Amino acid sequence: MSKSSKLRVACVGAGYFSQFHYGSWARMDRVDLVGACDHDLDKATATGLPAYTDLGEMLVAQNPDLLDVVLPPVAHAAAIRTALAAGVKWIICQKPFCANLTEARQIVAQAQDAGATIVVHENFRFQPWYRTIKRAIEDGAIGTVQQMTYRLRPGDGQGSNAYLDRQPYFQKMKRFMVHETGVHFVDTFRYLLGDPISVYADLRQVNPVIAGEDAGYILFEHPNGVRALLDANRNLDHNADNLRRTMGEALVEGNEGVLTLYGDGSVTLRAFGQQAQMEIQPANTWDGFGGDCAHALQSHVVAGVLEGFPLENTAENYLNVVIIEEAIYASAEGGCKKTLNLN
Repeated sequence: MSKSSKLRVACVGAGYFSQFHYGSWARMDRVDLVGACDHDLDKATATGLPAYTDLGEMLVAQNPDLLDVVLPPVAHAAAIRTALAAGVKWIICQKPFCANLTEARQIVAQAQDAGATIVVHENFRFQPWYRTIKRAIEDGAIGTVQQMTYRLRPGDGQGSNAYLDRQPYFQKMKRFMVHETGVHFVDTFRYLLGDPISVYADLRQVNPVIAGEDAGYILFEHPNGVRALLDANRNLDHNADNLRRTMGEALVEGNEGVLTLYGDGSVTLRAFGQQAQMEIQPANTWDGFGGDCAHALQSHVVAGVLEGFPLENTAENYLNVVIIEEAIYASAEGGCKKTLNLN
C-alpha cells in the first residue's frame, strides 16, 4: 500500500477490552474503521459502526485491509481462518494467541500459506515505561544487567465476584494467571532481556472461585546468566491510584545501577553505591489502559503496513511466548526446571 493510502480496518469482538482497540483506531488519520462484529448485535451496534453478527458477512460487505480480532483465545482460530478464507492479508489478534501451542502453530502455517501477516496484540512491551527501561539498558545506564524482578499485584482477584464486572470468563479459565496475564510478562522479559533458556514455576490457586491458578512464582534464566522473577498474585495490590496502570512494580538491577518501575508509571535510575534516584520516566497520566499501549501497538502496525517498517510480535515470533507458557505449566505440574529450545 502507498504511504498516502488509508487502511480499512474492521474489528470482530465488542467486549470489555475492545473499547481500547476501537478508541485507538478512531484516533488515527490513516485508518478508516469500517465495521464491527459481535455475536451480540447490540454490542456491535454500540460502536457506532456498521454492525454484524456474522464475520464472513462483514468481511464480504466491507472488504477490510486489516481485521482486528478482539476475542477470547478459544475463538481466535475460527476468526482467523474466516479472515484468511476471505482474502484478508493483515490481521491483529489479541493475546494469548489461540487456545494452545498446536492450534497456534496451525494458524501460523495457514497464514503463511495464504501470504497473510498476523501480529499478536501483545501490548505490554509498548507501555512507555518499558520502552524507557529498554533504552536505558541499551545505553548502559545500569551496566551489565544481572536480574529483574516484577511483582504483579493488580488487586482485582478477591472474593466471589472477582472479574465479573469486567471479564467474567476469567473465573472459568482452567489456565488463568499465566495464560491470560503472565504471558504479558513473558513477552516483556524477552523484549528486555532476550528469550529465556529455561523456566521454573511454582503456581497456586488463592481464590477458590477461580478455576485456574491466580498466583505463583516463575523464575526465568535468560542469556548471559541473567535471571528474571515474576512474583504474581492477583489477590494483592500495590501502591498506585490506578492498579491497572502498571499492574505492579519492578526492579531491573545491573552492576552499575538499578532501574525501578513504580505503580504510577514512573521509572527512576539509582547508580550503584548511591542513594539519590534520578527520574528518567515521569508518572503517567493516561486515564485509559496501560499508558495508551494499545494505541502504541496499533500505530506500530499501521506504520508497518503502510510504510513497511519491521513489525514486532508477528505470530511467527510470538510462538516462542506460547512455547514458554507451555513450559511454565509443565514445570509447575512436574515440580522441575524446564529447558527451552527456542528459535
